[in-house]
Amino acid sequence: MGFVVVILVFLGLDLYAFMGLRPLLLGLTPSIRIGIILIYWVISLSLPLLYLLNPVDFRRPSSGSTWFVVLANIWMIIGISKLVFILSLFGEDIFRFLSGVSNKFFSNSEESDTFLPSRRKFVGQTALVLSSLPFLSLTYGLFKGRYQFKIHRKEIFYKDLPQAFDGLTITQLSDIHAGGLDDADEVQKALDMVHELNSDILVFTGDLVNTFASEFDPWLAQFSTLKAKFGKFSVLGNHDYGHYHNWTDVNAKRENFDQLVAHHANMGFQLLRDESIKIERDGQHIHVLGVENWGVGFGKLGDLDKAMQTVSAEDFKVLLSHDPTHWEFVVKNHPKFVHLTLSGHTHGMQMGIELPGFKWSPIQYRYSKWSDLHKEQDRYLYINRGFGVLGYRGRVGIWPEITHITLRRAPSESEV
Repeated sequence: MGFVVVILVFLGLDLYAFMGLRPLLLGLTPSIRIGIILIYWVISLSLPLLYLLNPVDFRRPSSGSTWFVVLANIWMIIGISKLVFILSLFGEDIFRFLSGVSNKFFSNSEESDTFLPSRRKFVGQTALVLSSLPFLSLTYGLFKGRYQFKIHRKEIFYKDLPQAFDGLTITQLSDIHAGGLDDADEVQKALDMVHELNSDILVFTGDLVNTFASEFDPWLAQFSTLKAKFGKFSVLGNHDYGHYHNWTDVNAKRENFDQLVAHHANMGFQLLRDESIKIERDGQHIHVLGVENWGVGFGKLGDLDKAMQTVSAEDFKVLLSHDPTHWEFVVKNHPKFVHLTLSGHTHGMQMGIELPGFKWSPIQYRYSKWSDLHKEQDRYLYINRGFGVLGYRGRVGIWPEITHITLRRAPSESEV
C-alpha cells in the first residue's frame, strides 16, 4: 500500500511538471511535439515498472541487479533535475496565487492577465535552464567525476614527535567500495599516483567492499602492488561486516567476512582489529593503532582501550578508525592522548562545492566534521573523502581522494 501511495505521489509530480513543460512545446511541429511527450512519459513511467520487475531496497547496496543499479542512477539524475524544474514552477504558481488573492481583495482593476501565456512560457524556460544544471553536473560525475582522483597534502607539526620520525610520510586510502569500481585503467592511474608518493606508511581506513568480499576479487592483483617502507595497515568499515544483506545462512555470512579479512592479508595489509603495531627507527618508536568500526548509528564495535593495552600515555600514536564520530565522542577525550586519527566513511556525500575559503556538502547536515583536517585539544583528525562510490555512482565537486600526510617535529620551548 505504501508503495502505491509513493507511486501516485510521483505520478502527480510528473503530471505537474508536464503541465509546466507544455507551453515550451507550442510552435513545434506535431510530430516533434508528440515525440517529446512520448519520451517524457516513457521515462516517467519506466522506473516504477522496473522496480516491480526487479524489487530493490535502496538502503542496501547489495540489493538489486547491476543493470538496475545503473538505470537507477540515471533515473535519480533525471529525478533530481525534474525536482528543480518542479520547484521553479511551484514558486511561480505561489506568486501567481498570492497576486490573485491580492488583486481580488485589494485592487479595483478588472483587467485580465493577458500576458499570462507568454509569462508561463518564460517561467518554463527558466525552470528548464535551472534543472539542466544538476542534470549536466550529475551526469558528468557519473561518467567522469568518479575517477577524477585528487591528492590532498597536509603537513602536521608535533612537539613530541620522536626526532627519528621527523618527515615521516603517510598515504591514506579509504572507502574503496570495490563493488562500485568498473574501470581497471582508471583505478590503475590512481594506484600509480600512490606509487609516485612513495610514502613511508600506507594505510586504508575501511569499507573495502559494499557488502560481498567477492566484489574485491577482480581488484586484488592491482592493489597488491602497493608498497610502503614501514608497512601497510588497515581497519574495517561498517560495510565490511556484511550487515547490508539479508543472509539466509549464518555460515555464509561468516565465510564472506573471513574472505574479506583474507583479502587484506593477500594484498599485504596488516589488518588492525583493536590492536596496535610498534614502528621503530634509530632506537625510537611510534605506534599505529587500529580499531573495529565504531560509529554513531553504525555499530560501536571498536575498543580503543584494548587497542592501547601495550601503549603508554607518552607514546606517539596514529589511530585508524573508519568513522569520524568515534573521534568526536571517544578519541579526543580519551585519557591516553592520540595524536592523529585517520578516518573516512562520509565520502563528502560525493557531491558538493570546494573552493578556497568555502566548502559545502549536504553531508554537513549529518556530520559536523566530514572531510579534511580538524584539530581540538591539540589532537588531530583527518577525514578522507573516499576512493570509490556508493549509492550514486558518481562524484560532483567532492572528488575521490588520495591523502598524503607529512609528520614534522616542531621545536619544543627548550629547543628554541
